[in-house]
Amino acid sequence: MPYFCGMKNIYLDSAATTQLRPEVIEKMAEVLQNNYGNASSTHSFGRSAKSIMEQCRKNIAAYFNVAASEIVFTSGGTEADNLALRSAVRDLGVTEIITSKIEHHAVLHTVEQLKNEYNIKVSYVQLDEKGTVDYTHLEGLLQTEGKKLVSLMHINNEIGNILDLKRVADLCKANDALFQTDTVQSVGHYHIDLQDIQVDFLAASAHKFHGPKGGGFCFVRKESGLKPLIFGGEQERGYRAGTECLHNIVGMDEALRLSYLNLEEERKSIKALKQYFIDSLNAKLPGCHFNGYSSDLEKSTYTLVNVCLPLPPEKAVMLQFQLDLKGIACSKGSACQSGSSMQSHVLTQVLPEDLLQRPSVRFSFSKYNTQEEIDYVVDTLCEFAKS
Repeated sequence: MPYFCGMKNIYLDSAATTQLRPEVIEKMAEVLQNNYGNASSTHSFGRSAKSIMEQCRKNIAAYFNVAASEIVFTSGGTEADNLALRSAVRDLGVTEIITSKIEHHAVLHTVEQLKNEYNIKVSYVQLDEKGTVDYTHLEGLLQTEGKKLVSLMHINNEIGNILDLKRVADLCKANDALFQTDTVQSVGHYHIDLQDIQVDFLAASAHKFHGPKGGGFCFVRKESGLKPLIFGGEQERGYRAGTECLHNIVGMDEALRLSYLNLEEERKSIKALKQYFIDSLNAKLPGCHFNGYSSDLEKSTYTLVNVCLPLPPEKAVMLQFQLDLKGIACSKGSACQSGSSMQSHVLTQVLPEDLLQRPSVRFSFSKYNTQEEIDYVVDTLCEFAKS
């Protein structure tokens, strides 16, 4: 158990960002020291950097069963989302975007901006009481006139619900619509075969699977017609101008390699931790409500739990502060805990008003967490509830 200033230091916020694997740090440091050439330069230093970068591209493409030319390196998931969404409207003739009200703000804010700029239509697919897409309603939305793009995330970053990617992709293909998906919470944690699942654009971010911040990629299916978001040089086959950040690309490649190499073993361990956390909370703090499908290990990701705690509203504002004092890092599931009048846009869609007044917290796990840490967190929550 790590300590900081004499206090326990427990990190349960891996859905926000993950700890770098030591092997990733080592690979990145090696590149920073020895392969500092610009990949666009024609001399030996540049050629060496280019060779390393293109091998990383091939490696990453192989995990998704796509061509290396379909992987565009970006600064992360937000840029990848923007690249696909903005170009689809600006260049591909899309006049309507179909999305949901519980998407990441990288999608929701971009879609709203596109509506203001281009006067496109925005439709929101209906959700059930736990935040899962109504596929029948989605099919109905797709059957109206106009060129459409569907943007739905694979795994919700707050409540962990899993979208049936293939089902949505098949619906889009059947109705001649484009499909863009944010897979920031799933790449590195789930296998995604993009020959079987015909998405057009996909966003991923390295720091969600023990890679570096500032690195990610956009999958752009061949002959999509997508145009660049950032203009300048001819890097990334013209899709993304700017000198590539080689050490981040190498770090992302290594992080993804290790994630998929150890996937089954680590998934089993993390899944067991999640179940232990749920069981411990139910046993020691009766009255907990698990938001969305986050307590269902089949319908939600194994990496996170979002729980509404049986605490009165007056205690909600102090919860995050108290957890931080005890050395526990997690994320609020509802902004009422910070004294803000704003609430989580996700939870407002899936919780009734009485539960919105209670504190909700997202705890997210990784290979670095232990059962002893879970015990400490649950005991801390129980102590706070009784105080």
